[in-house]
Amino acid sequence: MASKSQDRRKVRLSRALGVALTPKAARYLDKRPYGPGEHGRTKRKQDSDYAVRLREKQRLREQYGIREKQLRIAFSEARRKDGLTGENLVELLEMRLDALVLRAGFARTTAQARQFVVHRHIMVDGQLVDRPSFRVKPGQLIHVKQRSEGTEPFQVAAAGGNAEVLPPVPGYLEVDLDKLQARLVRRPKRAEVPVTCEVQLVVEYYAAR
Repeated sequence: MASKSQDRRKVRLSRALGVALTPKAARYLDKRPYGPGEHGRTKRKQDSDYAVRLREKQRLREQYGIREKQLRIAFSEARRKDGLTGENLVELLEMRLDALVLRAGFARTTAQARQFVVHRHIMVDGQLVDRPSFRVKPGQLIHVKQRSEGTEPFQVAAAGGNAEVLPPVPGYLEVDLDKLQARLVRRPKRAEVPVTCEVQLVVEYYAAR
């Protein structure tokens, strides 16, 4: 479980970035749709282009709960691939195991999804995987380890208890919640990925570095 200080940090960060990073932050943003601090209600002065791009990059990074180095590596790979770099970047991030554990409804937050993977509750095609950054390939089956299925968090998930705080399951995933199984049926398309981000601004941020 997240500590109260972690909860507060996520709420504050969510307000600063204008995107809910946890269900609790989503409830808070509904009530107080302005930034943190004493000047949160006042109109922001016009941000510089750099500040706008930086905030967009932070938004993307925080929604996936990854370190700056991990995002830079993913960006470098996205730039080498054919197609639009921004769309490639989101596709690569979305194929991370922790991201798909969240999208499938096995976890309520990105942090919880990562925790499930690190604590060896999640398998891919019958093999235990404890690396949140593991990239799932189309056709692979993600499932909860049999010995973990009876624990409370996964019982809640199997009963659909996380669905109320998550976006609908995207079309690139086939999910059988009863069995705590999900299959990546194809590569995600940017338009389907439930992430709030102007990815072109992220591309511009890194291109200028």
